[in-house]
Amino acid sequence: MTLSTQQAGGLDPETPISVLRRFGITTLEQNMDDFVVVAQMPHAAMRNPFTGHPSVAALAVLIDDVGGRVNYYRRGLGEWTVSSELNMEMSPGAVESLLNAPDEPVVASARPLGPAGATWLSVCTLSHRGRVIGGGTVRTVALTGGPEEPQRRGEDPLTRTNETPLADLMAVEPLPADGGAYRLRQHPDPMINNLIGIVHGGVSSAGLELVGAAALNHEQQTPLRTASIRVNFLRPFTSGAQSVYEATALRIGRTSAVADAAAIGPDGRPAVIARVTGYR
Repeated sequence: MTLSTQQAGGLDPETPISVLRRFGITTLEQNMDDFVVVAQMPHAAMRNPFTGHPSVAALAVLIDDVGGRVNYYRRGLGEWTVSSELNMEMSPGAVESLLNAPDEPVVASARPLGPAGATWLSVCTLSHRGRVIGGGTVRTVALTGGPEEPQRRGEDPLTRTNETPLADLMAVEPLPADGGAYRLRQHPDPMINNLIGIVHGGVSSAGLELVGAAALNHEQQTPLRTASIRVNFLRPFTSGAQSVYEATALRIGRTSAVADAAAIGPDGRPAVIARVTGYR
């Protein structure tokens, strides 16, 4: 038996309730006639575990949630949706806005971008204190049918507060840097998986941003802020002792830098890849 919309709770099954609760995401509006989804997420204490700098990584989880839901609502009968691409763009001054009002949530508003075809594309605007601080897109492909019964998970063992470190929310562990190469281990945690046991796409995108941002800032005195991350999902990414995010910088200049990042699965193959760009 495949998973129905009712079993999924009326939400995109790519983002189960456990992920929403872990990251504190709450829905403000959900219009299934116009395919509009608005949700918010707290952003206090979100810092890169390598650099200690303020991080926008978790916003990828929010973008993947609202954008994925918009695309999921447009699917055909008997279809299941999976993300194939995710992009996030941050406006100049976004980090400063978050630092100036850390207790104010970030609001994401998503809607369709163009008609449905071979893929579905949604666009999302991120705002903070009523000002736009960035945006993103989520591209989704359809699969016939769907998974069987969702994986069972109990209560979240992590008690989330606004002070919980981002690394704890994501169940990741920084590994020792090797020169300019940065690696982050993805520990098993059913609370951050989608309904078929794969690491949620927003979480894996966040992991790529963390290692990418660390690589951009290797031996830098003045921080480079992430301006964009462009993610491609190649194959399922599962957590485990051998599952890591890794990144190295392609170029670090005086005002900008670019890094490539990959999520490597237990089989040693890249499952998710990204390019991260930062500016001073």
